[in-house]
Amino acid sequence: MTAAWLAGCAAPGHLEQRDGYAVDHSQVSASHSSRVRHLVLHYTDVDEAESLAVLTGPHVSAHYVLPLPARDHRGQPLVYQLVDEERRAWHAGASAWRGRTNINDTSIGIEIVNSGPDRPYADVERLLEEAPDAPVEIHWAPYPEAQIEALIALSRDIIERHGIHPTDVVAHSDIAPTRKIDPGPRFPWRELYQAGIGVWPEEEDVARWQARFATQAPPLATLQRALGAWGYSLEENGSPDRTTRAVLRAFQMRFRPADYRGRPDTETAAILWSLLEKYRPLELQRLEGAMAAPGQ
Repeated sequence: MTAAWLAGCAAPGHLEQRDGYAVDHSQVSASHSSRVRHLVLHYTDVDEAESLAVLTGPHVSAHYVLPLPARDHRGQPLVYQLVDEERRAWHAGASAWRGRTNINDTSIGIEIVNSGPDRPYADVERLLEEAPDAPVEIHWAPYPEAQIEALIALSRDIIERHGIHPTDVVAHSDIAPTRKIDPGPRFPWRELYQAGIGVWPEEEDVARWQARFATQAPPLATLQRALGAWGYSLEENGSPDRTTRAVLRAFQMRFRPADYRGRPDTETAAILWSLLEKYRPLELQRLEGAMAAPGQ
């Protein structure tokens, strides 16, 4: 009787037998979307063997790992997949972007095997905090072109399938700036943008905004408001506190890697305003309106 009923309500190809029950897949709702809103890029800070050992262990994980040296399979880049995209990997930790928290819930994480800086994170932070006006002498491991080719192919596929907005392709340092600095200032964000991944400002827009700010730079509180409008989580208090410096470093590592000391300056502001103008014009309108208001 049960078998006859199942045969009558769905074609055999739509039926899935599970432990103790059967599922009919013949009725499909159009009312759904991907849980994935963000693509988060990391470096592992250790070699491939240790990266895989850590990321397949009990504490942290990522959906994909890009090996080093880069390898291919039948002429195409090879990547490791450790977690199904429908599952929640543990790669972002305490995190926030554009008002969302717990970015693990809404993201796919890609770990790139790369050793990062030539010293531990704590030493990098101490060096930048203790000598903000001194030249930064930190060596960062490069990203081989073959590895970036694999990343571009993987990222394009993920972005297209999940409909991820360019502004939601982020660094680990973007979503956790007080804890993380990966993928670091040597990561080729501009090359990814040229391949259709992520964001980048227009040079002429940066020059125009920088000329405007040469006569009157935005106050620090306004810069904090603009960083918040772009996506970072920080308080608009007018103080160069630790969080503000960390956010500025994350932003500069990504968009102005020649100088990422976390100091507010007109070039950083010009890049930020250019990005808002290009990708978040309504946020820029609100910001400009607030700047023009009495008392601002």
